[in-house]
Amino acid sequence: MTPEYLSWGLAGLFFMTFLAATLIPLASEAVFITYLVLGYDPIAVIFVATAGNSGGSILNYFIGRLGNPRWIKVFGSSEIKLASFRERIGRYGHWTGLLFWLPIIGDPLTLAMGFFRTRVVPSFLVITGVKLLRYVVLWLIWVYFS
Repeated sequence: MTPEYLSWGLAGLFFMTFLAATLIPLASEAVFITYLVLGYDPIAVIFVATAGNSGGSILNYFIGRLGNPRWIKVFGSSEIKLASFRERIGRYGHWTGLLFWLPIIGDPLTLAMGFFRTRVVPSFLVITGVKLLRYVVLWLIWVYFS
């Protein structure tokens, strides 16, 4: 049985990589490789996946900006933990985005960057650059092994 999103062409790739960058547990790498295996143009796949995944991360960033530090107490976090995290994000700012490629913690980091109000434009540039680099590396690995 073929997943429905594959029948949507590159729009399906955009949609799935967008969702994968949110807190929905999806593997954009698997979707990316699937489109390469199906014979789609690698350059188009790289750029569409980058746009979709960056868009999802930017959505996370803005959701984070809506947050209020007082809400952290509702989730059971202490002021000490909050201050520690604020200090780390504050120290590295938008460069925290260099960790977006990491599974599990990458997507919540975009929320944290928005929550702690890192600068918007540099954050978006780092988000997009890291996402692009990840897909280029995945493509190179796929080329090497195929």
